[in-house]
Amino acid sequence: MNSSLNYVEMVTHGGPVVTAVLIILVLSSLGSWTIIFRKVLHLRRAQRESVAFLDHFWRSKRLDSIYVASEEMPLSPVAQVFRAGYVELSKVTQAQPADADVPMHDQLGGFENVERALARAANAELTALEQQTPFLGTTAAAAPFVGLFGTVWGIMGAFRDIYAAGNANLATVARPISEALIATAMGLFAAIPALVAYNAFNSRIRVLDNEMRNFSADFLNIIKRHIFKKAA
Repeated sequence: MNSSLNYVEMVTHGGPVVTAVLIILVLSSLGSWTIIFRKVLHLRRAQRESVAFLDHFWRSKRLDSIYVASEEMPLSPVAQVFRAGYVELSKVTQAQPADADVPMHDQLGGFENVERALARAANAELTALEQQTPFLGTTAAAAPFVGLFGTVWGIMGAFRDIYAAGNANLATVARPISEALIATAMGLFAAIPALVAYNAFNSRIRVLDNEMRNFSADFLNIIKRHIFKKAA
């Protein structure tokens, strides 16, 4: 008896439904791994650039020089939040003459515009960071059930063939059931990496989100101190 397993033959003998399930799972797995590699590179660079930007921000004394430096950090969400706030702050500053006694109400109105610009930019960057990660979560949740469906369908066909043949010994039962179980194995193969990557990416995205929120609060405090210092 030949004990070696021909997996290609086992897949082709599973029937059209099981074959379709396996194709779906293979495509899902390939899509997941593609997203995983791209997200690893993107988040790693985003974190590295954010650390570099924050270091430059706290060491520099001029906002315009920070803005120029942020142009070299396109993947840093913190840098992009700063750019949005700086652009809005420049508009507010240009709208208020330097030699005029601007009322506190107008100054605080400009402060609120900057605050909204920072919030919008942070939400946009968070959306960009989370892009394609829902596919990983969907694959992690659905792939085992899709594989289980293929297995159940394959086992139903195997028992139907066994009943038609009228022979139910171990030799005739083991092979068709093992062919059907390939779908479950493939479902787990697609789901486990997707689940691990989904949780890991969400953890890193939360860190970047907290960095954006904390930076926005610090930047607004700096602007507010400047407003009250002028008013004093």
